[in-house]
Amino acid sequence: MPLIILVADDNLGTRLSVSDYLEMAGYSVIVAEDGQQALSMIETYHPHMIVTDINMPRMDGYELVRQVRQKPAFRLLPVIFLTERTSTKERIRGYQLGCDLYLPKPFEMEELGAVIRNLLERATMMQAEIRFSRREAAQGMPEKFMKAPQEQKLTSTPIKNLENGPQDTSYSKVNTFHLTNREQEVLDLLTTGLSNVEIGNNLHLSPRTIEKYVSNLLRKTDTSNRAELVRFALENHLVD
Repeated sequence: MPLIILVADDNLGTRLSVSDYLEMAGYSVIVAEDGQQALSMIETYHPHMIVTDINMPRMDGYELVRQVRQKPAFRLLPVIFLTERTSTKERIRGYQLGCDLYLPKPFEMEELGAVIRNLLERATMMQAEIRFSRREAAQGMPEKFMKAPQEQKLTSTPIKNLENGPQDTSYSKVNTFHLTNREQEVLDLLTTGLSNVEIGNNLHLSPRTIEKYVSNLLRKTDTSNRAELVRFALENHLVD
């Protein structure tokens, strides 16, 4: 079954050209003329990705992404902005709301195709990791974590954190990446699919402060975006 991509743009030419290109690439494409129509189609068709403009009638792209990220089923849904609005302030706003990538207009179809393939592959791997982790948790704790306390001490030496001092040896995650307590809290919430705004609301911090913590996490884990960070955290048992 082909993957479903929603293309939302009030410009008919953009909708036709992008949808034609993606259909030729093997995707199933649905189109919307504005954010309100796009939101309704997302709830009906559950697409695997959203490619959307920002400037649209009735509901713009920012509000569309904000409402999509409020729905647990779509918190990890890849979102690409195709837009002429590419100032730093506008990009920051989009990333804070939960978009994955900006592609400025005019753009090359080949580049759009490459970006879409990359994001869909990562999203597929991330979903597989999450399903595996949930299945593993449902089946009980893995045998390697069922050792006696004396055995665990041999393989789980606490790491000293320069900012927060020695870590609690009872903490379930081995902090080999020198994450601060606050960075760990941000990472735990980020892997559930929350946007920076939602993480900030949970931790009573501003979205800009959360953005700084996310940047620190990307640097410490040597990852380049949120999708890679989530996958890295799951693979290295940085989250439960």
